[in-house]
Amino acid sequence: MTSSVDTRTVTVTVRYFAGAKAAAGRASEPMTVPAGTTIAALVEAVAADHGEALVKVLAASSFLLDGTAVHARDEALADGAVLDVLPPFAGG
Repeated sequence: MTSSVDTRTVTVTVRYFAGAKAAAGRASEPMTVPAGTTIAALVEAVAADHGEALVKVLAASSFLLDGTAVHARDEALADGAVLDVLPPFAGG
């Protein structure tokens, strides 16, 4: 009897900018997650890994997936995708 459990994974690079970089303590990191993981689930995993400072930044951030603005976070991530975390920027 064979199992129907899907054990495939995808690796996504998460890049942090400005305040997100400071809160995460790094500029980027690879995240390996189960195939089918959504953007929302990845953001939750990142928050869980880095603590309250990054949780606050993530709540106010916008995101780019492979250079395209994320409007809905229910999209499944592809292997090799890049998710940019963009906190609000000040300046002019």
